[in-house]
Amino acid sequence: MAVDEINTAGGLLGRPLELIFYDAQSSNQLYSQYATQALLRDEVHAIHGGVTSSSREVIRPIVQRFGGLYVYNSLYEGGVCDRRHVSTGMVPGQQLDALCPYVINERGGKRGYILAADYNYGHITSRWLQKYIRDLGGEDLAVEFIPLDVSNFSSVLARIQDAKPDVVWSALVGAAHMSFYRQFHSTIGKDEMMIAGTTYSIGREQVELSPEEGEGIILATSFYDSLGTEAADDFVSRFHEYSGETDYIGEYGEGGYRGLMLWAEAVRRAGSPEPDAVIEALGDTSFSGAGGLYTIDGQTNHTTMNIHVAVQNDKQDFEAIQTFDQMDPVDTQLVCNLHENPDDTTQYEVEL
Repeated sequence: MAVDEINTAGGLLGRPLELIFYDAQSSNQLYSQYATQALLRDEVHAIHGGVTSSSREVIRPIVQRFGGLYVYNSLYEGGVCDRRHVSTGMVPGQQLDALCPYVINERGGKRGYILAADYNYGHITSRWLQKYIRDLGGEDLAVEFIPLDVSNFSSVLARIQDAKPDVVWSALVGAAHMSFYRQFHSTIGKDEMMIAGTTYSIGREQVELSPEEGEGIILATSFYDSLGTEAADDFVSRFHEYSGETDYIGEYGEGGYRGLMLWAEAVRRAGSPEPDAVIEALGDTSFSGAGGLYTIDGQTNHTTMNIHVAVQNDKQDFEAIQTFDQMDPVDTQLVCNLHENPDDTTQYEVEL
């Protein structure tokens, strides 16, 4: 949709954009194969793609090796310091900086139980959750890492019942993990304890679950369909008209559009689509999108954005609680300075 809109308006620097699609099928082996193919055979000017953090860490060294540019349009655990990597999604210093104070201070969620997917996103995000919980005077009762293929949570739910937390923090990922929300609803229930999610709605969980199973789950996101602003309503309307679908779009649909538009604006500023020229132009590149204003921070190549805390209602949709305007990627800013260290390629991790 973003590519077609740009081309309808005359293209980019007077040239049409060409979109080449590679279906990596959630396979890191295919991510490696296609990233190499994109850069060497197809000579792309930028790669947009990867969902999980593990896929990103497969793609990123390949982009480094061949001098490309990688735009990662997914929320993640933060800390990547790499001039050839652009993050357009939320990081913990934005998402959790909004979500944790609300859950802990305003909803009384002092005692937390953390469930996280068993790979790098879940491991690092759980440490960020522990840090925020402790810094806000709360208590992290337990952290459990759940393999991505696990769908039976009976033993986990028994341990949660024994621990009696105020809130379950969910950093679960994927189709199998959706079973947790169903099994939690049928056993413990949200009348007994809250659920707050860092990835909830990313996989459109709320439209797959029944209204009763999802109602009351709290999240912080950079976009949801019922945000209610003129820009959000316009984007949703255009997306539905373009696709012919009327289903929920969510953060990943809007995030892909956002990332392409930010890259295009950087190309215009650079006057060239060549990766090194675009990299030099990235700092302070902005795009006014469906979730608000997005601006690339040149120190980190991460994105300043609005963060919206919301709760699921009984109609498989979300209702606004708070919006935090123009939150900087402060976690990554603390450890990354590409102005001073342009050759850094480290992913820094939070320490407890």
